[in-house]
Amino acid sequence: MSFFHNPSLARATHALLRILTGLLYMQHGAQKLLGVLGGVDGHGATVHLASLAGVAGVLELFGGFLIVIGLFTRVVAFILAGEMAYAYWMVHVASAYAKAQAGPCPLFPIINHGEFAALLCFVFLFLAFNGAGSASVDGVRATRGARTA
Repeated sequence: MSFFHNPSLARATHALLRILTGLLYMQHGAQKLLGVLGGVDGHGATVHLASLAGVAGVLELFGGFLIVIGLFTRVVAFILAGEMAYAYWMVHVASAYAKAQAGPCPLFPIINHGEFAALLCFVFLFLAFNGAGSASVDGVRATRGARTA
């Protein structure tokens, strides 16, 4: 068996991808909602909960937590992928177009600073279509359901 075709390592790295992505994502929600890690202004400010940024903060903090523990992963990841697609097109691309004069094409993530949003969108799509993997509540629930059936 080759090192790169090792099912045990594949399961472990799938779980690590899910957990680390969720933890990174939760930091953005914590900044927006709790004002930690510098908050939204670098001085601990928070956003209004009844705003678009507030909704994003709720999705990031609580959706990220659900991704970390692997609960309802497929549905949550699909919703978060949509949030990141919205963030990429409506925040990064739109603001880059508003600032663009005759510079480089604002569609490129490196130009509009949307690399993280684009990457997260596709990581969440991966999780939506591949599930939580091992070391997850979803995995435990599936195992228990298989034993009782």
